Amino acid sequence: MEAIENVVIVGAGIAGLATSLGLHRLGIRSLVLESSASLRVTGFALATWTNAWRALDAVGIGDSLRQQHEQLDGLVPTSTVLGQPGGQLSFKGKGTHGDHEVRCVKRKLLLEALEKELPIGTIRYSSKVVSVEDSGCFKLVHFVDGTTIKTKVLIGCDGVNSLVGKFLGFKKPAYTGRSAMRGSAEFKANHGLGSNFLLFFGNGFRSGFIPCDDTTIYWFFTWTPSDQDNKELKDNPAKMKQFVLSNLGNVPDQVRSFVEITELDCFISSPLRYRHPWEVLWGNISKGNACVAGDALHPMTPDIGQGACAALEDGVVLARCLAEALNKKVSAETKDREKEEYRRIEMGLKKYAKERRWRSFELISTSYVVGAVQQSQGKIMNFLRDAIMVKFLAKLLLRKADFDCGELHIS
Repeated sequence: MEAIENVVIVGAGIAGLATSLGLHRLGIRSLVLESSASLRVTGFALATWTNAWRALDAVGIGDSLRQQHEQLDGLVPTSTVLGQPGGQLSFKGKGTHGDHEVRCVKRKLLLEALEKELPIGTIRYSSKVVSVEDSGCFKLVHFVDGTTIKTKVLIGCDGVNSLVGKFLGFKKPAYTGRSAMRGSAEFKANHGLGSNFLLFFGNGFRSGFIPCDDTTIYWFFTWTPSDQDNKELKDNPAKMKQFVLSNLGNVPDQVRSFVEITELDCFISSPLRYRHPWEVLWGNISKGNACVAGDALHPMTPDIGQGACAALEDGVVLARCLAEALNKKVSAETKDREKEEYRRIEMGLKKYAKERRWRSFELISTSYVVGAVQQSQGKIMNFLRDAIMVKFLAKLLLRKADFDCGELHIS
């Protein structure tokens, strides 16, 4: 008899592992398929806002990550046009759901913390999915080696170029015309930056420097590349480093040193893509017994630091909605049992989609607008940004982070 999986998750990134762990906490086994031979840690670190910590607490790994990462005091925005740093915009204070909490978490430590809590054998590495098809009340998942898995539930957490998203009808994410370089600077002693997020913008460039702990600084640099930039910088970390240093603008020497000491194997560059917000409103987040989460659902620009945070929210909400459906006893006879279970799974995934649709729309839209304004050029746009937006930026970031995905209890 052909083996049938209850839940198959494609992709062992943040959304995939958070969903799997959420399901595990609720007594549901899942199988996570990862095309790579090991955990993918590209990206170095990520801003982890209040909403993300609620999700991490819900799946039970918040405290262990807090012990390894420094809490940030606030944001210090600076216009490189004016050259004068603004005052600190505090991250402290209370939101609707309690005290705010912001840290910069190393991606590797986050993924390892999620993986560690999963039962052995949950993640199947070197498992590249090439196609998906319907088979009655099931989905057939086909691998590059010719093998197939049959599953009751299929969840796509397979990133911006999601195969499952394509199966559900989503288009490829759109290119914003912007790109980002990212790096991680490691110090033998204290880096001396303190506990602030330093943000610089002006003349079409935007950069940020964030401490993860006493000895690690994560940084990013965004710009609008020319065709020549793309050609010269592609897969050339030495030129990437030179390009960033040449275009940082009027920043303190200490900040410039963070890029200077970054090892060449700690540079990455990638185009910034996003899903058109209206596609999230009208598209199939779920269809039957399949759905998408994380970047497969809401790829967004990094300008408000909510991509990974939203993926963690997805994992908690999806696990809760799906567990409610799968834990209900099926009363039908064997002949109708599959159809009844399918209907319950379908309703559970529709509930998840309803909860995540407007939240995803809001975050994608806000990220795009904030990035466009911060990286703007021209005297008028620079004035509007420096005189108006900077004053409200921290409040805006905290407002978008003031969200509670809920706990993992099911009714």
